[in-house]
Amino acid sequence: MNTVSGCELLGRFDMPSLFKEGDIMIGGIFPIFNKEIISTSVFDKEPPKVQCEGFDWRVFRWTQAVIFTIEEINNDPALLPNISLGYRILNSCDSPTNALRAALTLASGAEEADVTSHCPPAITAVIAEAGSTQSIAVAGIFGTFHVPVSHFSTCACLSDRTKYPTFFRTIPSDYYLAKALAALVKHFGWQWIGAIQSDNDFGRNGILAFKEEVEKFGVCIAFVASVLRTYPRDTFLEVVEIIKQSSVKVILAFAAEGDFYPLMQEIVNQNITGIQWISCVAWITAPRPSTPEIYTAFGGTLGFVMQKKAIPKLKQFLTSINPYTDPHAPFVRDFWENMVSKSLQRVNFTNHFGAEVYFDENGDPPANYEIINWQLINGKVPTSVCSNVCPAGTRKAQIQGKPLCCFDCVPCAEGTIANSTADCTPCPKEYWSNERKDKCIPRTIEFLKYHEPMGIALTFVSLLGASVSLATMVVFVHNKETPVIKASNFELSSLLLFSLFLCFLCPLTFLGKPTVWSCMLRHTAFGVTFALCISCVLGKTIVVVTAFKATFPGNKVAGQFGHAQQRIIVCSCTFFQVVICALWLTSNPPYPHMLFTSSNNMIVLECNTGSEFAFYIVMGNIGILAIICLILAFMARKLPDNFNEAKLITFSMLIFCAVWITFIPAYISSPGKFTVAVEIFAILSSAFGLLSSIFAPKCYIIFLKPERNTKKHVMGKTIN
Repeated sequence: MNTVSGCELLGRFDMPSLFKEGDIMIGGIFPIFNKEIISTSVFDKEPPKVQCEGFDWRVFRWTQAVIFTIEEINNDPALLPNISLGYRILNSCDSPTNALRAALTLASGAEEADVTSHCPPAITAVIAEAGSTQSIAVAGIFGTFHVPVSHFSTCACLSDRTKYPTFFRTIPSDYYLAKALAALVKHFGWQWIGAIQSDNDFGRNGILAFKEEVEKFGVCIAFVASVLRTYPRDTFLEVVEIIKQSSVKVILAFAAEGDFYPLMQEIVNQNITGIQWISCVAWITAPRPSTPEIYTAFGGTLGFVMQKKAIPKLKQFLTSINPYTDPHAPFVRDFWENMVSKSLQRVNFTNHFGAEVYFDENGDPPANYEIINWQLINGKVPTSVCSNVCPAGTRKAQIQGKPLCCFDCVPCAEGTIANSTADCTPCPKEYWSNERKDKCIPRTIEFLKYHEPMGIALTFVSLLGASVSLATMVVFVHNKETPVIKASNFELSSLLLFSLFLCFLCPLTFLGKPTVWSCMLRHTAFGVTFALCISCVLGKTIVVVTAFKATFPGNKVAGQFGHAQQRIIVCSCTFFQVVICALWLTSNPPYPHMLFTSSNNMIVLECNTGSEFAFYIVMGNIGILAIICLILAFMARKLPDNFNEAKLITFSMLIFCAVWITFIPAYISSPGKFTVAVEIFAILSSAFGLLSSIFAPKCYIIFLKPERNTKKHVMGKTIN
């Protein structure tokens, strides 16, 4: 062998006596060690560790397989009729620079030895390096002159026809491997994985293609570490630290065996276990890492390899090789069938294994892989996620500065649930979330019920007030001829007691489930009964004031304000309220309404007023009557009579106004059914205020101080 242009000529077979027009010369560039010839026991046991730039004796077998292939092609007239193949092989020692130098040497013919007869044809095609980086260097420059073909370069970047228009390869592109690896990751549900790459075109482009594929499935890459066989040990130790500090349980190693093996040794030395490793085609079936020692850390590894089958006659050919038989035979040779660019593009045949062989528009063959799993026994598929799946009732909350696969699980807000989805969804209006926030349950409908403690208490007080009103009316009827009753205007007092009786019964319409009829009744009954009540008080107040005016000589007002005028005042004020309520019910009456709150699981069933304008008119009419009564009674509070009813009316109106003024803020701030309770409380309080202020002093005189129930005492003519 001789060395030309810094590249060792490893093998040459020109067949000078056989060359004729149409014959093809193939150039080959392979990473071969260049030490002494090994012994004939090479096929019986592993040879000494003789290497060149990190490559060992196995390349010998690759080269012999190429020579065997060339002989098979030349001996089969059906493959290349009337064409003979020769070969020239140069050693690159796995160096992109040497590979490019070897390619240019083959193209220029600088290594060509003396030929005694016919000149061999020029190099027609080049079988380029196994490594993608070396193939890129050769194909980028040499492709314009010849057709480089690679038997092991998988980088998807070489499929770019704009950069490498004449490049072909006999192994699928990493584009398909990336899809296969991504499908494997998706199949096992891994979402949080690490990646290790060879720091060259093969590794970087492979991981880039893989990352683009897995991101479609929502998978996150925790880290990407780079290794290379020429890196110092400190670099591999740094990668080991990255693995130890990461929470990933699945790591993809897209690296050549020579680049990855030093890291495998460090991982075994530091006893890093419990990681599911995924391999590309580069090292999963390599002999060197396939040892019990490596298995302790890499057991269970999954990876893809090309489909492999035994080549007929190859074993016989290899075992028949004897370096001493032909001292000039090449020490190491490598080859692969190749043609010019257009011919290769049209290649389509079925090989001995029944597999169809062809190149697509990018120069890539069909992609077929076999999956390999390093297992001694059946293993368990690990789970590899940055964050566990959020349980039902929680949602994903992104962690600032972390990838999308890393998140916290936050409980859903009230009224929202999360079961099979990652987000909290609100429940329908009539439903609310349960305690676990994983199911919507019907809301509790809330209204003031008769049988609950508050309803029972209000009902009791309401019936008590109605009973006291009836009892007082009985007392007045029984003692209507006494001076105290006569002085208080028996007719108006009886009508006032009747209206108070109705006012005490009015709260009963506010209890129970609101219906269309109960909503209309409660508001109109309240408006009419209180209008009647305040009208009676107004009549009594006017009677007191006119009676005082009658004491002045020549004043005829008292004579003009008799029972008829009193009835007119009461009826007109009450009739006005009845008309307003009738218009309210016919135009826009009150109706049951469901109030949905966002802060609890209750639906408050209440009565909507319907027409707010009518409601304010009704309430305003009662308020105006009460204010007029208060003003008139206040003016007559200092009358000289011993029994001055104006003072009692003034006090009752003060209580009435105070109750309803304080009712407004309490009504607004009370939640749910307590709003109705506050309204009932205001009705009962104002009714009890009128009953006790106006009628309690009269009953006190009738029952406890009968001596004061005389005309002289009532007129203030008694001497104390």
